[in-house]
Amino acid sequence: MKFFFGIALIFSSLFLFQNDKPTLFIIGDSTVRNTNRPQCGWGEVIGDFFDTSKISISNQAMAGRSTRTFIKEKRWERVLSEMKPGDFLIMQFGHNEGSKPDTSKAGYRGVLKGTGEDSLQLTWKDSTVETVHTYGWYLRKFVREAKAKGATPIICSMIPRNQWEYTVKNDTTSKKVVKRADKDYGKWAKEVADAEGVFFIDLNSITATKYDALGSDEVKKFFPGDHTHTNTDGAKVNAASVVEGIQLLNELLLNKYLRNDN
Repeated sequence: MKFFFGIALIFSSLFLFQNDKPTLFIIGDSTVRNTNRPQCGWGEVIGDFFDTSKISISNQAMAGRSTRTFIKEKRWERVLSEMKPGDFLIMQFGHNEGSKPDTSKAGYRGVLKGTGEDSLQLTWKDSTVETVHTYGWYLRKFVREAKAKGATPIICSMIPRNQWEYTVKNDTTSKKVVKRADKDYGKWAKEVADAEGVFFIDLNSITATKYDALGSDEVKKFFPGDHTHTNTDGAKVNAASVVEGIQLLNELLLNKYLRNDN
């Protein structure tokens, strides 16, 4: 009897230990999670950088979603229902927000630009009324509701696309560099993080700097089908950039769950 009691106690302890582990929730679009191989999102490989005996990774990103549709489809509601004090949330959106918001197939993902409180009322064919907000409004919702659950939110700027432009240096020379998102979605992501007092990882800039160093011919190998979606090798570059961003944030407790060999 004592033997069986001891076994039960061991299993109960293991169960409690597993439940005590914090979870890193990741939300975003197809650049974060993508099952359409050879495409691959960085959230699918970032677990390699963490000690998963101490933290669980829950990649809840979904291809094709914007901040607006991630909430509208109740995906955020499901994530929030699983969140507990001590957990972490990394969010990265921006690739699917750019269309004019309306009820057409082209505009159902679009949001209003910026970080303000302005909104737009849409009426769908079934008479359902939807209020569309700004990109910043949706990020604030993620941040504030995660905080209310006792989790630590981290906002990332979107990974760069395989798009290049020439910049003029010293009025005489030009250099081909990756196009940044520092005038729109990357800028707005940082503004929300600063205003809400939460951690920000400039994933766009960190990865773009790496792409610049590699050159367009090498970077092209990361994008097998288009200029947005990476393969596994590209996903690993972006995941490493996320980790570098985490390591730059000394006060972020997520650091203690990284593997020592990173």
